[in-house]
Amino acid sequence: QRALAQAKEGRMHILGKMLQTISAPREHLSEHAPKIITFSINPEKIGEVVGPRGKMINKIIAETGVKVDIEDDGRVYIATADEEAAKKAKGMIEAIAKDIEVGEVYMGTVVRIMPFGAFVELLPGKDGMVHISKLAHERVAKVEDVVNIGDEILVKVIEIDEKGRVNLTRKDLLPKEKKEN
Repeated sequence: QRALAQAKEGRMHILGKMLQTISAPREHLSEHAPKIITFSINPEKIGEVVGPRGKMINKIIAETGVKVDIEDDGRVYIATADEEAAKKAKGMIEAIAKDIEVGEVYMGTVVRIMPFGAFVELLPGKDGMVHISKLAHERVAKVEDVVNIGDEILVKVIEIDEKGRVNLTRKDLLPKEKKEN
């Protein structure tokens, strides 16, 4: 009994000293305190987020300076003291884990040009192809007459075929030109 009473007296003394120092928790964490963001992605997309030999996840870590852990059930933990870096990393991971859907419009980057069309990166690691006939309203002789590698273009997903290939159009998003009579 006496030992418990002494322990309680000691605890109360320590708590009293703590209360004198800080009576309530601070409203904001220190900017140096590590922050952990937790969110979930589709577990089937974990492989895409990690990438071959960790290429995608290592790129995200290198660009943002965060620590990333992904659980088998799709839970993602991002740890860093920099809140902006955490938001950027979360956005990059969500973009990779996102599904491309027919009818959606993307701002993509032309990554490869072939005689029959241009390949456009819609999301990190996800490309689609704009056929030469879908680049402009008028007939296009050469793909390079309309777009070049590195160009940012607005495209719409018109089909995802049975092999998972994404077909895009650019001309459906261009204003229709009125013919002069």
